[in-house]
Amino acid sequence: MLALYGTGVSSGIYIGNTYVLNRQRPEVPEYTLLKEHIEDEVKRFEEAISESRAQLRAIRDHIPANAPTETASLIDTHLLILDDNMLAKAPIAMIREEKCNAEMALKTQSEHLMAMFEQIDDPYIRSRKTDVNQVVEGILRNLLGMQDIGHDEIKAGNIVVADDLTPADTVMLKHKRVRAFVTDLGGPISHTAILARSLGIPAIVSVHNATGFVRNNEEIIVDGKRGSIIIGADEPTISEYRKRQRRIAQLRKELESLRKSRSVTQDGQKIILQANIELPPDVKAAIKSSASGIGLYRTEFLFMNRDEPPSEEEQYRSYAKVVRTMEGKPVTIRTLDLGADKQVDGGSHRTPVTVNPALGLRAVRLCLHDPGLFKPQLRAILRVSAIGRVRMMIPMISSMDELSRVLDLIAEVKTELKRQGEHFNPKIPVGGMIEVPAAAIAADLFAPLLDFLSIGTNDLIQYTLAIDRVDDAVNYLYDPLHPSVLRLIAMTIKAGQAEGIPVAMCGEMAGDPRYTRLLLGLGLTEFSMHPATLLDVKKIVRDSDVSVLKRIAGKVLRMRDIHELHAKVDQLNEPFI
Repeated sequence: MLALYGTGVSSGIYIGNTYVLNRQRPEVPEYTLLKEHIEDEVKRFEEAISESRAQLRAIRDHIPANAPTETASLIDTHLLILDDNMLAKAPIAMIREEKCNAEMALKTQSEHLMAMFEQIDDPYIRSRKTDVNQVVEGILRNLLGMQDIGHDEIKAGNIVVADDLTPADTVMLKHKRVRAFVTDLGGPISHTAILARSLGIPAIVSVHNATGFVRNNEEIIVDGKRGSIIIGADEPTISEYRKRQRRIAQLRKELESLRKSRSVTQDGQKIILQANIELPPDVKAAIKSSASGIGLYRTEFLFMNRDEPPSEEEQYRSYAKVVRTMEGKPVTIRTLDLGADKQVDGGSHRTPVTVNPALGLRAVRLCLHDPGLFKPQLRAILRVSAIGRVRMMIPMISSMDELSRVLDLIAEVKTELKRQGEHFNPKIPVGGMIEVPAAAIAADLFAPLLDFLSIGTNDLIQYTLAIDRVDDAVNYLYDPLHPSVLRLIAMTIKAGQAEGIPVAMCGEMAGDPRYTRLLLGLGLTEFSMHPATLLDVKKIVRDSDVSVLKRIAGKVLRMRDIHELHAKVDQLNEPFI
């Protein structure tokens, strides 16, 4: 019996036979062109791009009606990447200037793009490099005349084991009724992980060399919660996992019955459960999960993969689509959260790339540095506040002076809009993301100037613990239950309560059922998460008594031994997780 471990990204247990999806990675030739062959090579590259586009559109047209909305969104993302000039045009310039073949030009440009993504601090955005890699591989296959691997041999109920999954694979997963998957690559915020949660099937990513250890048509156990796969399990082990399967199946039936139930604790406290989105189509998943609103609308994707930033009008239309679809429910729009290392002008840096972009010119710092980029977004958000319940959220605030400058700029834009006769909500709530330890420590200073606070645990944890959670060498240190992290969260909640303003949490910790009861005990009343985890959190909320949890949370905050702390939280969750 052999156990392999990775990162569990979608809970559940499945026992079944494997289908190992092996892809032959394209070998890239390199040669110099004669002058008279250059334009023919350009044409060959353009035809490969067109073929890739047609393939993606064909996949999109054949998405099953009951497939998760994320499936279409992922394919749309790949189409956007394919049409980006940095991928569609830059290699052409290289072919002409360097007289190199199309495959080599594409490989060189993709390496340049990968280096740029590595400089992005936000782990969510940085993980999108996987999508770029997959688009590049598709173009290379077309250039080399390679047929993609078919899925004809996959049977319903199989567990797919692969290096990674493409949008074409995601459609296959739904068509073939695949029941679980394991990948060599990926992380908790990769598109593969998002897809698994949407499909509601067990999945584990980052199981290094899983495709090397697992044989085709071999029975394995996939435990999505613990992030483990078991090969060659004996009968007692299989029997125990089947019992756990039945318990999980019963729990899921109970969860479905909660869709229209109120999110209220046993002692009558109302808890707000909202959804995180990044693209307008994601709203469908939020509505399906019965989210009470959008607690985090990431706007970065409007700005990426293009030569120029989106216009005010383009931003307004995108935000308005989300607000109208939510039909009166609140929508919290986060202002641009990118770094100077990833510019919207196709990569020509207006400022030098810093050695450590995590500590450089990013998020609100970049926006204040470049009002020409920031003001059109502020205008668009303010204008859309006239048609629905819109809140504006400022990321990565760290100093009072910085916040004052943002608020002054918002006031300036309001004056301009009023003078121009544009409609907007003059009392639009403006909040700040608490994701820098300095902001959490000084939350009592920020709170009087803001209408709400939202704790961004993804960055707060990695800044507090000085680790990069997508770096395999140190991500084992990423611990939401570290006493320092819990104290910063508690300080922020307390500061909001003292000022009488709402405090939400929109990081991944908010959507992880392991932490729900502890966060309730710390006083958190607003959670925003991926729609797929909302019902799990709702069940725990409805089965909890906050008055009891507060006493336990107080004890947890005073604990010094990290192992005892983890054991206490596990004990807190025993009836639920």
